[in-house]
Amino acid sequence: MRTDLIRKTALTAAGLAFTGGAIVGPITAAYAADAKPASQTQSDRKPAGERQLGVRYEAQPNFYYCGPAAARNALSVQGKDISVDAMAKEMGTTEDGTNSINDITPVLNKETGKNDAYHSVEISKPDADAKQTDKLRADIVRTVDDGRAVVANIAGTSTDTDGTTHSFEGGHYISVVGYRDGGETVKIADSANPNTASYWISVEHLADWIATRGYATS
Repeated sequence: MRTDLIRKTALTAAGLAFTGGAIVGPITAAYAADAKPASQTQSDRKPAGERQLGVRYEAQPNFYYCGPAAARNALSVQGKDISVDAMAKEMGTTEDGTNSINDITPVLNKETGKNDAYHSVEISKPDADAKQTDKLRADIVRTVDDGRAVVANIAGTSTDTDGTTHSFEGGHYISVVGYRDGGETVKIADSANPNTASYWISVEHLADWIATRGYATS
């Protein structure tokens, strides 16, 4: 089901230029420094309250493939290597982007092999409240503990734990592939730029980044 609250999320050329992350021509595949081989699909056990999944990262090949690329990176933690072109076709992705998280969730279910592996959750307000943030935290912890990644539809600007700003005014999709501090901080796999392929962000910042849109979770 589509709603007006979950909006289109194209990474427009103007939006990328605004953020200083303009993509000129196709981006070739790149692997994050902490990426695991595709064969290593089980998550690494960390100290209590922390877990990370092994991601075989790949950057998006153009400015509007963030949805398929985020889904591809999310599915890579399950040992799957699926063509972004094939997923884009299933999602109805165009140069305007992928319409909503509701177009991504069915593809995640299909490729996971379970009709109920994922479901979509909306954060309908302009700013996430405490209840919505708590639910996002719990959803991420549960999904990652199940060996799966969350896919989130974001828009606007946020700052990671290193103080780096990430801005996607036109909208974007990312994967959430780990957590620490019991889910207070979460790890992002971001297909937009291989130079910032992986970073940590507080769950409160992520919830506000998702606000008015949604995410796919177990």
